[in-house]
Amino acid sequence: MEKEKLFQLPILRSRYHDLTKSERRIADYVIENEKNIMEQTISDIAAQTNSSEITVSRFCKKLGFSGLQSLKIALAGENLRPDESIYQAIHQEDSYETMAGKIFKNINDGLQDTLKLLDFKAVEEAVAVLCRARSIAVYGLGNSANVCRDIETRFMRFGMFVHAYADPHLQVTSAALLTKADVVIAVSHTGATLELLQSVDIAKDNAVPVIAITSYERSPLAKRADIVLHGMGREVKYRSEAAASRLVHLAIADLLYTGISLQNSEQYVDHMQRMRQVIAKRRV
Repeated sequence: MEKEKLFQLPILRSRYHDLTKSERRIADYVIENEKNIMEQTISDIAAQTNSSEITVSRFCKKLGFSGLQSLKIALAGENLRPDESIYQAIHQEDSYETMAGKIFKNINDGLQDTLKLLDFKAVEEAVAVLCRARSIAVYGLGNSANVCRDIETRFMRFGMFVHAYADPHLQVTSAALLTKADVVIAVSHTGATLELLQSVDIAKDNAVPVIAITSYERSPLAKRADIVLHGMGREVKYRSEAAASRLVHLAIADLLYTGISLQNSEQYVDHMQRMRQVIAKRRV
């Protein structure tokens, strides 16, 4: 089977890149033998993957399960058909209707995966930190810069001092001037972009709280952040996983936006009315 596939468990997708070679062999075996795995013991899996029983046990615990049995329960709960576990590839002969169906399904699946991955206590904490921040600096590069601009545009409606930085030089300049009264939101699919990590490190040196929006829970960015919000987009051929994750990260940002608006409902309504009055004057 092709490795370009979706894993049954969202948490397995988010942590796959952090697994050791032997743990990835176990992960691949679990993916490709979903039905057989339910009847197998740790010894069986160890023998089939040329690994030790301790490695299999460590693999389960690394994913957050108490052992093989709880991993099996989680797999059974997903209740996926084999053809649903493989990514929805787009082919040149596909009609636009077929393409749309595949793309939209993968977007929806990515959002549903993220519902299972998100730490909602972390979301609540992030909203609280953002509400009391003096200013918000939003850092992201490439595709993630689009998410940052959306955050800047939307959070501005609260009357917050918020600015998105897509240039590494401006990011480090901004980070050097921030204090613990401010907040950084760092957005990155891989969470491993060197320039972004440098900006975050400078902010951390100034005791600035950092909120990470990323696809990988154990990425270098996640390890640096005070609050981690992670979600995965589903991959399709001709469409990178990073591009799909952009939509998931936008949804996470929208969740933060909604949380802030509910915490400051009267102020939010007032700002929206004033904003609409100004914009209305610019329409024909």
